[in-house]
Amino acid sequence: MDTSAYLKAVVEQTSTLAGWVDGRDATTPVPTCPEWTLADLVDHVGGTQRMVAMLVGEQMSEPDKAYAGYVPGPTDSGQWRAWLSDGAALATQAFASVADDTPVWDPSGGAAGVPFWSRRLFGEACVHRADAAVALGMPYELAPEQAVAALEDWLATMTSRGYWENMPGFADAMRGDGQSLHFQATDAPGEWVARRQQDRVALERTHAAADVVVRGPAVDLVLVISRRRTLDAAPALEVRGDRALFDHWIEHMDWVTG
Repeated sequence: MDTSAYLKAVVEQTSTLAGWVDGRDATTPVPTCPEWTLADLVDHVGGTQRMVAMLVGEQMSEPDKAYAGYVPGPTDSGQWRAWLSDGAALATQAFASVADDTPVWDPSGGAAGVPFWSRRLFGEACVHRADAAVALGMPYELAPEQAVAALEDWLATMTSRGYWENMPGFADAMRGDGQSLHFQATDAPGEWVARRQQDRVALERTHAAADVVVRGPAVDLVLVISRRRTLDAAPALEVRGDRALFDHWIEHMDWVTG
């Protein structure tokens, strides 16, 4: 997916989410984000989209102004549909004003800028719509190709240099001596090998032997790896090899779940 495809999907995912949460009880707990209510989830999604729109639209070289300008969501859930839709529209407008090589700060450590943020907004929309589905008892669907793209976002972000450096607890837990995990989608092209090294988790987009192999439908992969669905609730996933290694990986995939 390219930047324009990501932003188109962000609008679509956000529209679905907005329809689900419109007028709902703001105090509804979100089980997959144990410290959050539905109001927190809406605030996070719409506030993040507006923050990224500022970063990209103003071509910021550092994030302080965008963080300071974070806009909280409305307390009235009857306003959530419009507020979320407006956030996606603002992001779309911001990305339309720049090119992929326009310098923009991002936290990855790789100076990925505009492409990083378009992919990140897409990943955010997919995963947090899954949170809303669990909270509200809604069925969750995601096309295999989009699920592969969402998993690419999750894995690339979690294994980025910036995440490693800024999350010392994660780095300590993931530090290793070459232990490897192979993730493979069976319904769309997409496979990754993550290797735990002393100074990083190296991510390769390839087919290779690994200590543990996890394969199955892309939507199950992204939901299990992002801890939005338990492995027991995803019987279509096949785990071969060192199950304890995979369990350890999942245990520490707790980014944005609290």
